[in-house]
Amino acid sequence: MKRFVALYLALDASTSTLAKVAALKHYLAQAPARDAAWAVYLLAGGTPRRAVPTRELRALACEAAGLPDWLFEAGYAATGDLAEAIAYVLPDPVDTWDLPLADWMEQRILPLRGLAPEARREAVLDAWRGLSADERFMFVKLVGGGFRVGVSKLLVQRALAAWSGADAAGIAQRMMGYTQIDTPPTAERFQALLADDTSGHRGGQPYPFFLAHPLAAEPATLGPRDGWLAEWKYDGIRAQVVKRQGQVWIWSRGEELVTERFPEVALEAGAWPDGTVVDGELLAWAHGDTAPAPFALLQKRIGRTRLTQAVLREAPVRLLAYDLLESDGIDRRAEPLETRRARLVPLGVAVSPLVEAADWAGLAAAREGARERRVEGLMLKHRASAYGIGRTGSAWWKWKVAPLSVDAVLIYAQAGHGRRANLYTDYSFAVWNRAPRDAAEAQAALDAPGTELTLVPFAKAYSGLTDAEIQRVDREIRRTTVEKFGPVRRVRPTMVFELGFEGIQASSRHKSGLAVRFPRMLRIRDDKPLHEADTLATLRALMETVPHDDEDRDKDSHNEGDEDRAPNGHNRGDH
Repeated sequence: MKRFVALYLALDASTSTLAKVAALKHYLAQAPARDAAWAVYLLAGGTPRRAVPTRELRALACEAAGLPDWLFEAGYAATGDLAEAIAYVLPDPVDTWDLPLADWMEQRILPLRGLAPEARREAVLDAWRGLSADERFMFVKLVGGGFRVGVSKLLVQRALAAWSGADAAGIAQRMMGYTQIDTPPTAERFQALLADDTSGHRGGQPYPFFLAHPLAAEPATLGPRDGWLAEWKYDGIRAQVVKRQGQVWIWSRGEELVTERFPEVALEAGAWPDGTVVDGELLAWAHGDTAPAPFALLQKRIGRTRLTQAVLREAPVRLLAYDLLESDGIDRRAEPLETRRARLVPLGVAVSPLVEAADWAGLAAAREGARERRVEGLMLKHRASAYGIGRTGSAWWKWKVAPLSVDAVLIYAQAGHGRRANLYTDYSFAVWNRAPRDAAEAQAALDAPGTELTLVPFAKAYSGLTDAEIQRVDREIRRTTVEKFGPVRRVRPTMVFELGFEGIQASSRHKSGLAVRFPRMLRIRDDKPLHEADTLATLRALMETVPHDDEDRDKDSHNEGDEDRAPNGHNRGDH
């Protein structure tokens, strides 16, 4: 594992793509195939199931270091990272374990999950006794399910291609499904990634997803309207459905095999000819309805480990097809989009409808009604485009409607993780329960909490600011902190932010009575005094402008998150 730890440190210490590729190439040149298989798996996003609960890791660290819980928690709050805190407090090693990465994963880490608590305790303590501080850090990351590093799958593929001489596009294609959680990497699977074989996919392996760029400019910059197909941008789970060898596989964009979660889709695909691969969107959409249900209803299916007939009836799911990637066992991705769409018709699938408009102005007018249709805007795809890999080229664009937004007050902050462990980057925001009469009334309410006028928390956000803005907000948080709760600071309200979010609905789980979806910071409102921040009435008025589901349908959702991620690791429906 020593080589892998050195690689991790090199990757984490650099922001240079060239330097990261060079570090990966150096590692691959030295590592045995078994170790390289695991390294590529982990760096490309593979996530082994958590082997040891974090509460056990904390208790064992306190035991090994002879520390009281409160003192360890103080160190954890200072570092902002559990693995780093544990690595700091453990006593010096008394032995040296020099096992390969593959042996650590297969013999020492993965088996922990099935051990009895006492046996697991002994195994963890024994591992710590023979690891350096950096190795202990890595061990905790791997057993605790918190391994992350600043490299993309694309960068890993680029390094593999540069080191092996194989075609990068071929590696990307063969890597689909490589990080599937139930299929551990092996030396043979790693070697197969490098085999420059373009004969196609085997079994249930999907193709790399083609993704769209966000359109920031006016669509007229893309050229004549008649060169482009327009579709609604649906809000579901992007997926590929594969039918080969008499079987059906359903893959999320996060490369998770989700066939068992969507049995009605698998049943429909079972009637397709072998050698068929369809790209589309999984949506909660009852037959006969004119629009899909809100994403919150689909989350009922995502979050369940066991599907009951009641859940299947309440949240029926259908596939809306975007594209046909393979038919009759032939890779169709190089064909024009119009041709591929036409090939969908004989399958009898529901195909994403085209939005008809004579010019860009007509499309813009159609886009204004996106929220009423429960969609996020429009997809613009060149009618002659091939199906690429990743977010490449300029043939597909997502033209989303502007987010809903309000001006909110920062009231709590928490430190980030990793490189941002010493910065306050995760914020809680509030709006007034009613509009203050003036600045004096607002200040009086802040000086005497518990009065009739108050700030009501409603959202958390951690994305949207630049590094310079984060530094500035961090300084203000430290200057205005009035109370600490472990890693959380309550601050004296001084800053107003414009928050953007994708949706809003009623929720009895939140103090505000509302839940917003994927909030993020759009800008700091230096021009906005505290008493002019928005109110609960503003949020309720926004809720009335968009279709929403019944109260408590958000029971599996969150008031924070990455815009392109859904809970449990599934990628949302983002072309």
